[in-house]
Amino acid sequence: MGKTFKRIAVLTSGGDAPGMNAAVRAVVRTAHAYGMECVGIRRGYQGLINGDFTMMTRESVAHILSRGGTILYTARSDEFMTDEGKRKAVATCKMLGIDGVVVIGGDGSFAGAQAFSKYGIPVVGVPATIDNDLGCTNYTIGFDTACNTAVECIDRLRDTMQSHERCSIVEVMGRNAGFLALYVGISVGATAVLVPEHELDFEKDVIERIRESRLAGNTHFMIVVAEGAGSAVDISKRIKEEIGIDPRVTVLGHIQRGGSPNARDRETATRMGYYAVKAFAEGRYNCIIGTQEGNIVEIPIDEALQMERHLQMDRYKIMEAMQIGGTLKQIET
Repeated sequence: MGKTFKRIAVLTSGGDAPGMNAAVRAVVRTAHAYGMECVGIRRGYQGLINGDFTMMTRESVAHILSRGGTILYTARSDEFMTDEGKRKAVATCKMLGIDGVVVIGGDGSFAGAQAFSKYGIPVVGVPATIDNDLGCTNYTIGFDTACNTAVECIDRLRDTMQSHERCSIVEVMGRNAGFLALYVGISVGATAVLVPEHELDFEKDVIERIRESRLAGNTHFMIVVAEGAGSAVDISKRIKEEIGIDPRVTVLGHIQRGGSPNARDRETATRMGYYAVKAFAEGRYNCIIGTQEGNIVEIPIDEALQMERHLQMDRYKIMEAMQIGGTLKQIET
């Protein structure tokens, strides 16, 4: 007989992402459907250390499907990174009779879950980060909503920038990954998109793009920059120095994390939360729930954290082909 799960916990950790509440709701309601009790841990791993919890019922997660952020709050915990911190978290689990923990978050949260599992606490991870940079899954909860938020902001910005015939530089989030910037850049028809995965040739990738667009009759230029590719302010200064244009910088920042999750993130979060609890119910744990080719999969956590996600360079080629002056010969060389 495998381990029996009578009471599980759920927590959200790291940066918040639209759809986290939908995942929490799915975990709670699926747990009750399987006859399990569910404990909500507030403020991530720090809450697990401090015993900051609430008992969750089907009714307690009503009407949260459309809410952004996370009702369980989230926090980063330096204490949890220590052996003493993990032992305190284990003590909380034993005191509350928690048989396993569903961790909703990104790679840092899963590294914590992996370490925690070594102390004998079963874990299942649900990927939620707007960066979409986890190698074990094709999609992470929050990415699509964050993209749509950025696109809406840039569309509004373009309206006013075109009126003044200006160059716009928009910095989007994504840490050291360019998935968000590239997806958004293609969607808004950016003059140039700068991502950390592509070595920057400033003359070719920025100045020539602006110049070609101007020669084609355009008077407004949109540059999308991933935060990991450099500072939008520094890029603005360099453009001004080299061709005399005075760009306007907009850093979208945490606005991309907020707002009501869209249909894709609500549906994906619900499926992932359901399968996380299903894994516990069927005696499987220490894994991450992901999507591959549209299907839900379970990957052992040790294996999952070794997997890398690379930027789809075919999308980068498509982006270049859409730009004024872009040619297939340029792209293939």
